[in-house]
Amino acid sequence: MEKPNIVLILADNLGYGEIGSYGGGVTRGAPTPRLDKLAQEGTRLTNFNVEPSCTPSRSALMTGRYPLRSGTYSVPVDGRPYGLVQWEVTLAKLLSEHGYATAHYGKWHLGDSEGRYPNDQGFDEWYGIPNSSDEAMWAEQSDFDPSVAHLEYLMEGRKGEQSRKLRVYNVAERREIDSELAARTIEFMERKTKAKTPFFAYVPITQPHMPTEAGKKFAGKTGHGPFADMLAEMDDNVGRILDAISELKIADDTIVIFTSDNGPEDTMPWRGWAGPWSGTYVTAMEGSLRVPFIVRWPGKIPAGRVSNEIVHITDLFTTLAKMCGADIPTDRAIDGVDQTDFLLGKQGKSSRQFIAVFQGPELYAVKWRNYKLHFVWQVRMYDPPQKLAVPRLIDLYDNPQETIQETRGESAVVTRAWVMQAVMAELGKLKATVAKDPLIPMGTPDPYVPPSAPESKATIELPVTQTAD
Repeated sequence: MEKPNIVLILADNLGYGEIGSYGGGVTRGAPTPRLDKLAQEGTRLTNFNVEPSCTPSRSALMTGRYPLRSGTYSVPVDGRPYGLVQWEVTLAKLLSEHGYATAHYGKWHLGDSEGRYPNDQGFDEWYGIPNSSDEAMWAEQSDFDPSVAHLEYLMEGRKGEQSRKLRVYNVAERREIDSELAARTIEFMERKTKAKTPFFAYVPITQPHMPTEAGKKFAGKTGHGPFADMLAEMDDNVGRILDAISELKIADDTIVIFTSDNGPEDTMPWRGWAGPWSGTYVTAMEGSLRVPFIVRWPGKIPAGRVSNEIVHITDLFTTLAKMCGADIPTDRAIDGVDQTDFLLGKQGKSSRQFIAVFQGPELYAVKWRNYKLHFVWQVRMYDPPQKLAVPRLIDLYDNPQETIQETRGESAVVTRAWVMQAVMAELGKLKATVAKDPLIPMGTPDPYVPPSAPESKATIELPVTQTAD
């Protein structure tokens, strides 16, 4: 198999129910014809799972590891250094070592200091923002104090060089950035196609993260408000990239993926929609974890296929590496499983059936087959988390919205105790890998050197569960 190109487009806080092929589009005020056509041309997953928030999902994607392992398990808000230590092997590093040109255009959110920008983590070049779009609003606030917090900047960098600030990322820049990301992605693809070099274009766009605004070309276009305008623009930007792939005549040689980092926005007036699922991001609800996932590779990945098999964002690291002929690191725990045969249609079942859901460093829930076991209950991001004395077991086929009244209270934990045995066995395996491969504490500086013998006492605390005698 020749090395395919990869274009991986990652939306920011896009809920499951926003685009047409997942029940949104016109029901959200704006058709999404380009994304819907992409879904018809490829495979669409309805049980693709991510981490509950931005930094953890991006870390899981880049490393194939639960963010708890790398100290990237929450969005940093306290000003201390954060991000991936350089010891981590990112997907970009892996592909770069196997002859790929690599580029990052968009939101990074895995480090905002020298040594932790994209060009320090395997990308040949990058353009975008190191952190998040809500920081674009700071420059507009009259009481903003630059002595206690720094403004966000649009930046760019190249491998082997220091990244540089271009201009302040304010609300005006926020409106236009995604159109620029599409343009730069197209120019990169043109260059590498001309050079006959396989490429990995990672395009973590900034929409629809708050403030959810469209650029001048699309503002007011739908007549249904800023969120609908944003959807129309996002669909158009994806279409521009797809058109360029067609015009370059590389569609058959290019894997295109469109997905999101977590569930929908939950801050008015920019509230998103998780479709049939309950909850919002920063929780362990399905609305936080399930996001759209579309993958196209003509002639390789079946067109028009829809699957509800369980897949996790860490699997992209392992699967894309396998598809591109790269070897997975063996000197650390890798949580992603190889889904190559599943995505290529050679097997009907996913290669995984279990996911652990952490919010910060705490285990909130697990998914196993069609079951969900909650240890901490939180429906919306602004709700106070409730630690459950007895875990809440939910059959997602029977109760997809995880409605408490439909769970027969906590009695399901007793009546289906066999599920508990399966779940706790999987958690035991996970805990054993942590004992062998210690967790990297958040804020760990570079250079990080893994201990020759486990020195860290950090571990995964398994919940104590009780069932009937």
